[in-house]
Amino acid sequence: MINYIVRRSLYGVLILIGVNLATFFLFFTVNTPDDMARLNIGGKRVTPELIAKWKVERGYDKPLYWNEAKAGSDKLTDTIFWERSVSLFKLDFGRADSESAGDIGTEVARRMWVSIQLALPIFILQIISSVSFALLLVMFRHTALDLAGVVFCVVMLSISALFYIIVGQYLFSRVLRLVPISGYTGGLDLLRFLVLPVILSALSRLGTEARLYRAMFLEEIGKDYVRTARAKGLAETAVLFRHVLRNAMIPIITSAGGYLPYVFMGSLVFESFFGIPGLGAYVIEAITKQDFAVVRTMVFVGSLLYIASYILIDIAYTWVDPRVRLS
Repeated sequence: MINYIVRRSLYGVLILIGVNLATFFLFFTVNTPDDMARLNIGGKRVTPELIAKWKVERGYDKPLYWNEAKAGSDKLTDTIFWERSVSLFKLDFGRADSESAGDIGTEVARRMWVSIQLALPIFILQIISSVSFALLLVMFRHTALDLAGVVFCVVMLSISALFYIIVGQYLFSRVLRLVPISGYTGGLDLLRFLVLPVILSALSRLGTEARLYRAMFLEEIGKDYVRTARAKGLAETAVLFRHVLRNAMIPIITSAGGYLPYVFMGSLVFESFFGIPGLGAYVIEAITKQDFAVVRTMVFVGSLLYIASYILIDIAYTWVDPRVRLS
C-alpha cells in the first residue's frame, strides 16, 4: 500500500504542476501586469506612475518567465513565474492583488476553519439522510411509498439550490423569524447562523444522492448472498443493514469522497447568500474584484485537495472490503 500511495502522490504532483502551469499561462495571456494594475486601481485616474507603483508593491515589476538582466541562477528565480507560481508548492501564496486584501495565506488559514464549521455538518447530515432515505425506499420497494419517494427525489434534483435558499430565508427568517437571514459570529451563537444553511444544503442534494444510493441498494439486494441471508431466516432490516449496506459501501465512499474538498474549500453559493466569511465567499469576492492572485491560489488549493481526497478514497476501499488490494 505504501508503494501505491507514493506512486499516486507522484502522479498527483505531476497533475499539480500541469494545473499550475495552465492557470499561470492562462491568466497572464489574458491580462498583462499593466492590465491587472488598471483593473485594480479602478475608478482612480490611471497614470504610468500609479501603474508602476502598483506593480512594485505586488512584485509584478519583474519579467514573467526569464530575467535577461540578471546573470547566473537569478535568471529564473527573479521572475513573476517563480514568485507567483513555483512558490505555491511551498504554500507561500503571497499577497492579493486587490487594494483591500492582504496576505493570501493568512486569509486562507482563517477562512478555512469557517468553511469547515459549515461544510462538515453538511457532509455528515447529507450522508446520513441520503443513505437512510434510500434504505427506507428499498425496504418498501415496489410499493406506493417507493414510487412517491422516487418522484420526490426527481422533483428535488430538478430544483436549483437557489430556490431552497430563497424560500428557506423567506420562510424561516422573515416569516417565522426562527433564525437570522445571514451573518456569522463565534461561540454558541454560531449555531443560530449555521443551522439554516446546513439544513438547506443537505436538502438540496438529498434527491440526487438518495436516488443514486437507492439504485445501488436495489442492485445489491438481488444478488445471491442476499437470498442466502433471507433463507437463513434473517429479518429484512438485518439483511439491509448487515449485508446490503456493507457491500454497497464502496460506491457510497466514492460518491461521498468527492465532496470532501468542499469541506475545506467551502460552498460558493451558500457562503455568499448567508454572509459566511469562508473560502467560498473569498473566491466570490476575488472574482468580483478581479483578484487573479487569489483565484490562482484557490485553483491550486482545490486541485491539491481533490488529489488528496481520491487517494484517501482508495485507501478507504481496503478498509470496507478486504478483497481490494492496492498495488
